[in-house]
Amino acid sequence: MDSAGGAGAGTLGVDGARSDGRNEHPLERADRNMIELLQELRVAQTGVQILFAFLLTLSFTERFGSINTFQRWTYVVTLLCSVLTAGLLVAPAAVHRITFARGLKAETVQIGHRLFSLGLAALALTLTGAVLLVLDVAVGRGFAITAAAVVCVMLVALWFVLPLPMVRRGRATPDGGEGSPPGGRAATPARMSG
Repeated sequence: MDSAGGAGAGTLGVDGARSDGRNEHPLERADRNMIELLQELRVAQTGVQILFAFLLTLSFTERFGSINTFQRWTYVVTLLCSVLTAGLLVAPAAVHRITFARGLKAETVQIGHRLFSLGLAALALTLTGAVLLVLDVAVGRGFAITAAAVVCVMLVALWFVLPLPMVRRGRATPDGGEGSPPGGRAATPARMSG
C-alpha cells in the first residue's frame, strides 16, 4: 500500500518508480493534471471574456441599428455561443470549488477535461460567428461566409484533428507516462483527496 492510500495505485518497479515512467503517486498525478488544466483554462478564458465584452458593446453602437435580419441573428447566436463558451470554460473551476477536499480530485480533473473540450468546440463556433458577423458588415456576405467556413475548418483542424495521431500513439503505448486518459478507467483508488 502506498502513501496515496491504496494498493494497486500503480505498479512499483524495482527502483521504486511507477510503471508509467514518472515517479509520482496517483494523488500527485491528479494534482499535476489539475494544475495543467487550470493553466490551460486561464489562456482560453481571457480571450473569451474579451470577445464577450466586444459582443456586448456592439449592440450599443450606432451602426447596430442599421444591420439586417441575417446580421442580427448572427449576432444573437454568436452572443449566446459566447455565453455558453464562457460557462463551459469556467465550469471546471466551479466543479473544483464544489468538490474541494471531498476526495474527488481525479474525477474533478476528468470532468474538467470534458467541460474544457466542449468549451473549445463552443469557442470555435463563437469565433466563426464573430468572423461571419464582422465580415458580413464590413465586406459582404459572400466573402464573409467563405472566410467563416475557412476559420471554422482551421480551428477544428488545429484543436481537434491535429492531436489525433498523438492520441493514437498514446493508446498504442500502455500509459505513456500520463496515466489513463480523462474519463478512462484508472488503476488508481476510486477517491483521492481534493
